[in-house]
Amino acid sequence: MRTLRRLLIIHFSFLILNCARSAPVPALSNTAVRLQWQQAADGWRLVAADALDASGNAVPAGAPSGRYTILYSATEPDKTPAPFSLSGRTDVFPEPIYKYPVPRWAKATVPAALNLAGEERSFFPSDAEKSADGAWVFRHRTDVADLSACWSLDPSFPGDVRVTLTLTARKAGWFSLPTPTLATVSPGDLKWAVVPGYFKGNTFNPDFPLAFAYGHGLPDRPVIANEGAASTLASIITNKAGATLAVIAEPGVVDPWPKDGPARELWRIGLSHMNRAGQLSPTLYRALLGSRDSRLEAGETLVFSFRYSLRNDDWFAAIRHAAYDIYRLDDFLALKKPARSLSQRLHSLHRYVTDDATSLWHTEQFGGLTIGAQAYNGGVVGAERDPKKPGDYDAMKNSDYGAMWMLARLTGDPRLTRDRLPFARNFKFVQQQAAPGFFQGAAIGQYYLAKSRRFVEEWGDYVEPIAITYYTMLDLGNILLFEPGDNELRERLRLGAERLLQWQRRDGSWAVAYDHATQKELFTELPDVRATFYGLVVAHRILGDQKYLDAARRGADWFIENGVKPARFIGVCGDARFAPDFATVQSAQAFLDLFDLTADVRYREAAIECARQYVTEIFTQPLATNQKKTGKKRALFDWQVNPTGLAFEHGGSIGTASGSGPILLASYAGLYVRMAQITGEPLFRDLARAAALARDAFLHPDTQVASYYWLHLNAGPGSFPHHAWWQFGWITDYLVSEIELRSAGGITFPRGFITPKVGPHACFGFAPGRLYGRPVNLAWGEIDTGMPEVDYVVARDTGGARTHVILLNNSPRAVKTTVKAPPSAFTGLDAKTWKSAALRAGAGQAEELPAGQAAWPVDIPAYGLAVLELSPEN
Repeated sequence: MRTLRRLLIIHFSFLILNCARSAPVPALSNTAVRLQWQQAADGWRLVAADALDASGNAVPAGAPSGRYTILYSATEPDKTPAPFSLSGRTDVFPEPIYKYPVPRWAKATVPAALNLAGEERSFFPSDAEKSADGAWVFRHRTDVADLSACWSLDPSFPGDVRVTLTLTARKAGWFSLPTPTLATVSPGDLKWAVVPGYFKGNTFNPDFPLAFAYGHGLPDRPVIANEGAASTLASIITNKAGATLAVIAEPGVVDPWPKDGPARELWRIGLSHMNRAGQLSPTLYRALLGSRDSRLEAGETLVFSFRYSLRNDDWFAAIRHAAYDIYRLDDFLALKKPARSLSQRLHSLHRYVTDDATSLWHTEQFGGLTIGAQAYNGGVVGAERDPKKPGDYDAMKNSDYGAMWMLARLTGDPRLTRDRLPFARNFKFVQQQAAPGFFQGAAIGQYYLAKSRRFVEEWGDYVEPIAITYYTMLDLGNILLFEPGDNELRERLRLGAERLLQWQRRDGSWAVAYDHATQKELFTELPDVRATFYGLVVAHRILGDQKYLDAARRGADWFIENGVKPARFIGVCGDARFAPDFATVQSAQAFLDLFDLTADVRYREAAIECARQYVTEIFTQPLATNQKKTGKKRALFDWQVNPTGLAFEHGGSIGTASGSGPILLASYAGLYVRMAQITGEPLFRDLARAAALARDAFLHPDTQVASYYWLHLNAGPGSFPHHAWWQFGWITDYLVSEIELRSAGGITFPRGFITPKVGPHACFGFAPGRLYGRPVNLAWGEIDTGMPEVDYVVARDTGGARTHVILLNNSPRAVKTTVKAPPSAFTGLDAKTWKSAALRAGAGQAEELPAGQAAWPVDIPAYGLAVLELSPEN
């Protein structure tokens, strides 16, 4: 019996072993990715996590893992923020004076966000089963929750593995569900990591505020960033072997406008470059411990759908993939249907800025001159204003001098040429310190406080070298493009250039700021990684001195090494303590302008890299739909409030992005169109179009001036009436850039200098351009294109013989429309009828049209261009 029993045991053991050998081993693979699991004593582990190159060779994403984690707390997690200081300092960051960043930083540094809250349940799944559709389902039970994970390949996108986690609570409490650790990358193998909107780099920075508030390198701990400022809902790591591993949230997990208004900072998703154990591994977290979604009763579930994307490509390709393939940028552009064209907005802005009541224009006496500017009711240290009295103003500011002079030149409007420009010019004149001393040539402040009769900086008594670039060099330079004979301003420009030269360090850099009282450097923990050098580009172009160009190149060379290559930037908003902002993309245009002067390809490459890095500050999500929503009791479609394409004022953990969302001031739109032309990268162009087109939901119903923050929908400029000038400037820049792109360079106009502060857009109209070989000047007219999808720009032969209406179809669909353009619609044209009319679709022969009707049918292809050529009767 014993022998028989022993033989039966051996027989059945062989049967079990053979069954085990024949059972399928969990694996997922296609032409771009290979994942393979193996059962170990502690559960199912990943033993291969590879991207495949074009030849099918495996490129490991890192050390494969497959470890899962559940975070649990039986009690509500503590929400007391942890104190931090900058290296070498003992005071708490940010300093109490920064009333806007302080509460944001506090929310970002609670124990749960620092990954210090709750208990950890970490494991490899105990069970694996293949489903009928080829997916693999892994399961595991812990004392606090059961977890199932369904893994499958995405047949539409090789390299993508879709995962759905389902957590079922066994106990009541607070839960957070991180994505499993697919693979880990050692610091020595790291090429680049990015949590878009927060931080990026290839090295760790032990100075936590510099890493997490400014994005200067990677935090050295597994901090969890909020979804609110996450421009792309992804964490991405590229290793030195060339494999990029991204984890991307599926659409639907986050909706910043869920039904009847904004809902941000809910911690539905957290993002990190590390797992809970502090290993480099892109990780998303479903519900931060203590957030609304994290509370579960026993039996309730928390579901999280996401995907791993493995590519033999870089981080930028991963963002492109998320934008187009996951969040369907093309579909968003197709959904857009404008109520008003951008050209119509330009005319509304003209009416707004010439109305004293709406634009809050004021004049004051200062330094023996009448100075003029618009009221500024935002935060300025030292300003005296009663918020309950809208007419009570103290701070005054002008914004886009290039746009002011451009509109005056185009329209000849005396409300500008007589009532605005002379006093705005005086404002600029007295804004600069002319008296000898350490600050001679510098701007004495952005704002004039009317009640205390003094100029001040935004958030402290200091002077920034970049403020010389902005408020002396750029503004004076743009005025001088239109008025080159103003010798008084030329000397003021030289005074500013000489101050920049004197403050430039031997290595080419500048300080961030100097204390006004002591002349000591401030913010020494921050390098001035901004385009301060650009002021000397302006000086060289206007004044012609070679020494200014040489100094600009020294500054640019330092910036490339210390800012562009490590992707470390700071911003220009003092109230946000210089958190990175639109100055990053402004640097791209600064480098392009320097390339135009020098033909040094390093500057063009730096410009491209700045534009690439700025993509991480532009929303590429959420998915746009036709779902019906409301805002301020108005019926809206989801796509109307979708932030895709819009950029931050400033992002990260201390910026406005997480709460207020992006801004509508899309200064980068024209630059991105130019970048698409330079590089052939369509993402630049399509993000520009997403930002610029069909944003009617954010326009004030009476003035058609856009709100600044996305959060405010159509409230208008509010505290910032001077922003209307920037809106005029960026829209013009965008339209002119689209014209050059679509005409393949056949229609171009000379660009002025970058506008101060908000981005890279510039002015036009100070010199003739070329239209298929003909010299033309920009002109002004208000015509009817028949449909809001069709924009237009007017140009006139330098001799005045012919008027050109450049038509742009800003739609992904071909259009048929009727354009009405009688001579009376054009400023400065003394004619009653047209002598001839023609339609040109490109550089070839124009098609003659009947001239007498002043209305013509026009067909324009998708995102196409056509030109009406009209000659008046003498």
